[in-house]
Amino acid sequence: MATLDHLKLANFTLETHPDGVLLATLNRPAKRNALDEESIENLIELFSAIPRSDVRAVVLAAAGDHFCAGLDLVEHHRKDRSPAEFMQICLRWHDAFNKMEYGGVPVIAALKGAVVGGGLELASSAHIRVADQTTYFALPEGQRGLFTGGGATIRVSGLVGKARMIDMILTGRIYKGQEAVDVGLAQYLVEGSSLDKALELARAAAANLPLTNFAICSAISHIQNMSALDASYTEAVVAGMVNTQPEARARLEAFANKTAARTRPQG
Repeated sequence: MATLDHLKLANFTLETHPDGVLLATLNRPAKRNALDEESIENLIELFSAIPRSDVRAVVLAAAGDHFCAGLDLVEHHRKDRSPAEFMQICLRWHDAFNKMEYGGVPVIAALKGAVVGGGLELASSAHIRVADQTTYFALPEGQRGLFTGGGATIRVSGLVGKARMIDMILTGRIYKGQEAVDVGLAQYLVEGSSLDKALELARAAAANLPLTNFAICSAISHIQNMSALDASYTEAVVAGMVNTQPEARARLEAFANKTAARTRPQG
């Protein structure tokens, strides 16, 4: 498998951790990690390369105090784009986020500070989101005369439901803390570092077989887009391939011999 050494990403730093975990850090702290055109192109390049590399799980983090403040509004204002030009920008955002969600490699987002607008669209493209006590979520586009263009109507509404998503963009409602977890914006809330927890989860995910992770982090999203009849057929086909993979034989044997770790709650 290829490495990622050839990538030259202006707005991301890449750090390889043991067990196939990649730490990808968005590095525009002076802009609260707002996403400009170059950042989106970086994401497309990165997540196009990851499935063909030896990376087994990704932690998506950010430099500074904030995960991502969304679209770089200063760039947007200065470029004074036409409707057709901005439509093409939005399609690139969708390309980047689809590569994350459907790429088949687990992506865990380590959140902090602002996760707003396009930043929430970025976070919602990850498979697992870990929030810390500083994290807050919002869709402020309504107050800025804008509309979401990077998938909030798809992914954020999928997490919190249509009614809550409309409320967030219409009124500027902010979620944080346990309430954010309760409505589905994050799966974990930690007292300390969200990055430490995200790395822990990434290491656990990376220990799975790659084909199993591919099914979990790709097939489930595809299946959600299907009719019930098509979904049941697709699930059966994917299970047929994954559940008979030769690499699983040793794990199944350990389970049969009662030497595998048991699934039980801690404490």
